[in-house]
Amino acid sequence: MPHLISVDLPISGMTCASCAGRVERALANVAGVARVSVNLASERARIEAPAGSLEQLVNAVSAAGYSVPSERLELALGGMTCASCAGRIERALAQQPGVLSVSVNLATERAQLQVLNAGDVTALLQAVSKAGYQASRIGDPQTTQATAAKQLQRERWMLFLAIALTLPLVLPMLVAPFGLHWMLPAWAQFALATPVQFIFGARFYRAAWSALRAKAGNMDQLVAIGTSAAYGLSLYQWAVSPPGSMPHLYFEASAVIITLILLGKYLESRAKRQTSSAIRALQALRPERALRLRDGGEQWVALSELQLGDRIVVKPGERFPVDGQVVQGQSHADEALISGESLPQPKQPGDSVTAGAINGEGRLLIETTALGAETVLSRIIRLVEDAQAAKAPIQKLVDKVSRIFVPSVLLIALGTLLTWLALGAGIETALLNAVAVLVIACPCALGLATPTAIMAGTGVAARHGILIKDAEALEIAHSVNLVAFDKTGTLTSGSPRIAHLKAVDGDTPHLLQLAGALQRGSEHPLANAVLDECAQQQLTLVEVSDSKALAGRGIAGHVGERQLALGNKRLLEEHWLQNQTFVAEALEWEAEGRTLSWLMELAPQPQVLGLFAFGDTLKEGAAEAIAALSEQGIDSHLISGDNRGSVNAVAKALGISVAHAEVLPANKAEIITALKKDAVVAMVGDGINDAPALAAADVGIAMGSGTDVAMHAAGITLMRGDPRLVVDALDISKRTYNKIRQNLFWAFAYNLIGIPLAAAGLLNPMLAGAAMALSSVSVVSNALLLKTWKPKDRSPKP
Repeated sequence: MPHLISVDLPISGMTCASCAGRVERALANVAGVARVSVNLASERARIEAPAGSLEQLVNAVSAAGYSVPSERLELALGGMTCASCAGRIERALAQQPGVLSVSVNLATERAQLQVLNAGDVTALLQAVSKAGYQASRIGDPQTTQATAAKQLQRERWMLFLAIALTLPLVLPMLVAPFGLHWMLPAWAQFALATPVQFIFGARFYRAAWSALRAKAGNMDQLVAIGTSAAYGLSLYQWAVSPPGSMPHLYFEASAVIITLILLGKYLESRAKRQTSSAIRALQALRPERALRLRDGGEQWVALSELQLGDRIVVKPGERFPVDGQVVQGQSHADEALISGESLPQPKQPGDSVTAGAINGEGRLLIETTALGAETVLSRIIRLVEDAQAAKAPIQKLVDKVSRIFVPSVLLIALGTLLTWLALGAGIETALLNAVAVLVIACPCALGLATPTAIMAGTGVAARHGILIKDAEALEIAHSVNLVAFDKTGTLTSGSPRIAHLKAVDGDTPHLLQLAGALQRGSEHPLANAVLDECAQQQLTLVEVSDSKALAGRGIAGHVGERQLALGNKRLLEEHWLQNQTFVAEALEWEAEGRTLSWLMELAPQPQVLGLFAFGDTLKEGAAEAIAALSEQGIDSHLISGDNRGSVNAVAKALGISVAHAEVLPANKAEIITALKKDAVVAMVGDGINDAPALAAADVGIAMGSGTDVAMHAAGITLMRGDPRLVVDALDISKRTYNKIRQNLFWAFAYNLIGIPLAAAGLLNPMLAGAAMALSSVSVVSNALLLKTWKPKDRSPKP
């Protein structure tokens, strides 16, 4: 019979007794549950259930139509050395009451948990400590960075001292090829090697003992056993040697192995710190103070003292401390590190600004609209941190291998020892070969192969305006061979523009001038299109009197003695006017899905003066994006709820062969599901109506200029509304996945080649130690090459 524990589960969404009953029945149906009691007033459920059944209980509540509130918690970890360490901490935390999910990242040395109550972490910290590691709650980012910098400096000094003690032991070997044969006396070798073994190597003994108490294996056990064997053999040889003779000692082997591994760990730590440089760069964008304007005076205050609605003064060259809206002043904002936009963006009253961007040449007064964790910059940092902490699906295979790796190596080393003894070799030879096996086997590289590549890839992507929310999206995106685009707001600007216009007398500037005069002051989207075109052509608008909106038809007014109107076909027919001049154009433009408006004179001479065709315009870069995808063999589809003429016109202009028009939001997801049967599909959209399709696709890509709902449903968010970023997102995904595969190949290759060589006696223990250290450093260094990635310049050449 399974061990039962008491679970106190908070429930959200219950409104009546029948809700409580429904939840109670759902929980009672979970296998192994002995007793359930749901309290509507406290919104909690008390359950007697088997240990480890929390996830099933939460799923049961969700299936019943309610939810279990949970909180996100992040812990800083210490003492991990390989993938098996990460797995052991993960299992220890997952067994704790109230933990819904946990993910431990070896590269970042952090654990991300979803828990019922993040207030009390004592039990979680104790669980990590019991497993043989250290844990603490994540504090202020600057404090965390300072602690990490101090730890790196400490590792550097430890390494220098270890090298200083080891070098005299190795010196005789280095000068021997030059005909200088001498050896330090045994007592001197012992004096130099002992501090290295037991002071600088103490970390390996501590971690090995902790793992042993937890009945698990890790890399430190291999190092501790191997170096202790070499050190112990040296003591034995020294003790049994005749007085006055020089015994064959191996103090230098144990000291060199420890020093080389310390060197590898130091280089690895430095490299890992570089993989998280994107996060540090984003965190550094946040100013610590803001210049608040209150009661006519300016005062510097900490960001924690600010409130929504406060007015902040931002001088030229300063960073915006909060998200806000410009109230006064004109300037430009450099948002390169936030959105990847290379050119400064103009800012004037009414425009929004983002915390972390750099103000240009003008003094701005802004009103605060978001603070702290709610700013765009903070949300970006959270997304990048989540992606870097998440595990790619391929990591599951590595975790399985790591779990059995150390026990397997210990068995191979024992087999090597016994085999050499059985073949008649001396204890010295057999033991050294077994030590070489222990030392070269390094599960560190396996544990670092995937997370370091993901950290580097997501970091460099964020620098260029591509936010990859989870590692699974990153891994799947490399194999995408079909991209489905929404139309409005994704490939087109989403706001109407004048696509065509024609005047009866051929004077289109005058026609536009009259239409602009009628539309002055109107907020209608078509009016904005007319006024924007007038402004672009620098036309002077004449005065209009008696202007009035005609509901559902258009607008009318007097220009001098003439009564003019601008409206749709219904308004044209109301005044018995004929469209004889523009019959062909009207049919052609309607077939393109354009919205038509006629400018007409109602008095004194009723007549049609001209025809306007309004339509959505293609976004800059849309054609280049589709062309780039086609060059890579990736098909493009267009899925839109707009009319067939409009959709087909956009598809034709961009070279998209398959277009789905007049599609309802729910049907978009159905089309994506159907396409997934024959292809790996990415969906690109920006609106609420795109959210189901984004969630249904293998990879959802949301335009950052769109809605929050779309961004939550997508695995990748593009901070700029530039379609070319879709190609860049797929490109960095491919490069990151290739790095993961390269890293895993090298990590496995080191062991598949090195262990047999060591077992066969073809690898000196010191060389084995060097190879072991090199394996981790090479894996992290290979991942760091991703930091050189830059999007291709796909702008049309002149």
